[in-house]
Amino acid sequence: MPLSPRRNQWRRRLLPPASPPPAAPSPAPDAPPVHKDQGSVVQAALYRDGRRVSTPDSLAQTFRQLREYPDGMAWIGLHRPTEAEVLSLAEEFDLHELAVEDALEAHQRPKLERYGDTLFVVLRAARYLDAQEEVEFGELHVFVGRDFLITVRHGAAPDLSAVRRRMEKTPELLALGPEAVLYAILDAVVDGYAPVVSGVQNDIDEIETQVFGGDPAVSRRIYELAREMVEFQRATRPLVGMLHALMAGFAKYGTDEELQRYLRDVADHVTHTSERVDGFRQALADILTVNATLVTQQQNEEMRAMAEAGFEQNEEIKKISSWAAILFAPTLVGTIYGMNFETMPELKWAAGYPFAILLMAVVCVSLYFIFKRRDWL
Repeated sequence: MPLSPRRNQWRRRLLPPASPPPAAPSPAPDAPPVHKDQGSVVQAALYRDGRRVSTPDSLAQTFRQLREYPDGMAWIGLHRPTEAEVLSLAEEFDLHELAVEDALEAHQRPKLERYGDTLFVVLRAARYLDAQEEVEFGELHVFVGRDFLITVRHGAAPDLSAVRRRMEKTPELLALGPEAVLYAILDAVVDGYAPVVSGVQNDIDEIETQVFGGDPAVSRRIYELAREMVEFQRATRPLVGMLHALMAGFAKYGTDEELQRYLRDVADHVTHTSERVDGFRQALADILTVNATLVTQQQNEEMRAMAEAGFEQNEEIKKISSWAAILFAPTLVGTIYGMNFETMPELKWAAGYPFAILLMAVVCVSLYFIFKRRDWL
């Protein structure tokens, strides 16, 4: 099949210029692209009237068989695809260059964009890792066209094989086309949020117990969970607007009544999840405030206890110092009279001894009352 001018433009804009080896022959139009990682194509299947009619082995075979079934639908699943694989899909299905660049680079925010007849959707899936008590996020890009649906996963979540099995068990729903598959994927992503919400709720309950138990490591846990909730909020909040945008196009694109009910149910679930995540962020902020208050109170109590201990110690020192001063007075007098000098004044005085004893007593009693009045004793 000859390439359109738009597809030739793809090769000029996205593929780096390179000179092929002289001896290398030009690949046939249906030849499979050169893959760096053959395992990136998770599964490719063709469906007619909601039933699988073929499971091609390569992208090139998928393209060829889809041309043979004009009324068929191709469902192609990729996991971390190479640039060559994405570009081959872009050429075959005429995907917009901006959407392809997003799919190649990943790390995109959740969004919904329409390029002509192709719908491009970016989703952030999440799953709760119970052992690590943390939330793991994955990124999913979905291209939806008239007769094809392409999923490009960057991460472990979500499990799209389960979505495929469920859709194949309901051929009447799968027969509604790629739009039905898109809604099933949206439902799977939103349902995957439920275990995350339950796990986070359990973590918050444990954190509250740690906070009031005085665990010093709880502050770090609060911060890490709050950071995950910011990421979770970025994954869920845009979905509300995306789903409402899809619902607004029901009449314009003639969406089946069953799919309309399907999408409304998904929208209700994601709105509920988004509200829960907002509540978690607020709860964590409140818990962090309470924890800071409790830590401050604990520090104040410790400082008060240290101050009381210091005051008691100071009182004891004052008592010891007071008694030491009282005992120092007779020691001083006795020391002076104990010196062996013959020319000391009053050495021959008969009243010298009683006077020395009286002097000691007066000084000690005076010091006692002075210290007692100052509450040192």
